[in-house]
Amino acid sequence: MAFRTRVWSAGKLLVLAGALLATYLVFAGAAMRMALRAREVTVPDFVNHTEAEATAMAGTAGLAVQVDESGRPDPHIPAGRVVAQTPDAGAVTRRERQVRLWLSTGSSATTVPALTGESERTAELQLAQAGLLVSAVSEIRSTTYPPDSVVAQDPPAHAAAGAVGLLVNRGELSATYVMPDLIGVDGTRAADLLRGRGFRVAVVGSVPYPGVDPGVVIRQNPQAGFQIGPGEPISLEVSQ
Repeated sequence: MAFRTRVWSAGKLLVLAGALLATYLVFAGAAMRMALRAREVTVPDFVNHTEAEATAMAGTAGLAVQVDESGRPDPHIPAGRVVAQTPDAGAVTRRERQVRLWLSTGSSATTVPALTGESERTAELQLAQAGLLVSAVSEIRSTTYPPDSVVAQDPPAHAAAGAVGLLVNRGELSATYVMPDLIGVDGTRAADLLRGRGFRVAVVGSVPYPGVDPGVVIRQNPQAGFQIGPGEPISLEVSQ
């Protein structure tokens, strides 16, 4: 009987110790979560604030500020005010994290170079060297102008602007064809006809096909109905 009493007492002690340990772990986990949440802050919206205002706002939120030396032009935000930030406004981050800010350089107006007649690539390089942006690229297809050349620009040359739109000629639209259904056709004859129209045709045949004469097309790529242009590769598999 005494032995049972001792075992029962030991069991109760183990249960009690387990309950205390579980309670400790629960409270420790909760305390850790609370501590982590206490170190989290929401990033303010610094855009359109001065550097001094942004620094004060960051200090209040428990954050540090780093201003990027490379400014960014913006026609809507005055020079010297924040135009961009990272992390974004509303993001949740830890205290003392550094927030990176970019200041606006204002609306940048530069003399637009003459781009008409230049290639699209040359025009883009000239605009980049002048510190100008490409606002839009419109396209035409014509045989009057060289392919990929600038036909017009907006605003015109020597105007003051921050961005330029380009009208580029992409050249005459190439003729396209609909891939015919060649299954069951003589492969050699089909290949000769396609090559005569400027297509690159490969005829392959390595597998016997029961009931089909040798040299007859059994597979094709592209399949019938696909749009193809001159010079595109075509593969014909024929029976052996």
